[in-house]
Amino acid sequence: MNTPSPGPGHGKTAGAETILRERLASGAIDEEEFRRRLTVLREGAQRTPPWKTIALAAFGVIAIAGAAAGLAYAAQNTISLSLPTGRVASCQAPRLPGQVVDVTLSDMNMMGGGMMQGGGMFGIAISPAQMHAGTVSLRVSNIGTLQHELVVLPLANGGVGERSVGPDGRVDETGSLGEASATCAAGAGSGIASSAAGWVTLQLPVGRYELICNFPWHYAMGMHVELDVTA
Repeated sequence: MNTPSPGPGHGKTAGAETILRERLASGAIDEEEFRRRLTVLREGAQRTPPWKTIALAAFGVIAIAGAAAGLAYAAQNTISLSLPTGRVASCQAPRLPGQVVDVTLSDMNMMGGGMMQGGGMFGIAISPAQMHAGTVSLRVSNIGTLQHELVVLPLANGGVGERSVGPDGRVDETGSLGEASATCAAGAGSGIASSAAGWVTLQLPVGRYELICNFPWHYAMGMHVELDVTA
């Protein structure tokens, strides 16, 4: 195998190669690791959709920065709610109307292997996964180390996890029925902080829905799950 040049990237791997060069310059990885990852990146680009290649290359940067911010947030906030995994939240949802779905957002294998659709890295778990049409409240707990959000979309024809990811790492939210993306509050905001909760109450007709986190590259990493609403 030829060792790739560490020079500027080009084509569909350029963005990911830039991230690797920045990590090399910052000392996060050494020269040997840089060349190994660059080889994998360039070879993988020949058989992997561009958005997935960039997502995987960017994962290390996102995880490291997010972990530090998330752990700092958790350390500075009052703890009050025990979660199923033993982790705790800085706030809890009030009594919510209608049928309640408990949603858990996770990253970096915080929930343990085999429980998340994203292969044990990033994921969303819900309980129950089926509700009746009408008033549905989503009670969302973020037990990961990064900020997350929950957006409710009609399930695309291609199925769960099949939406196209744009160059910004996000999917199209057209048709969204609502979201829980505020820390310790209802509805939309700038994100649910690590070890915190958010919630939203919606009127959902019969149908299949995809619950996602639409922070950059989180959907590509596996943060999507199906919710079915029956008559």
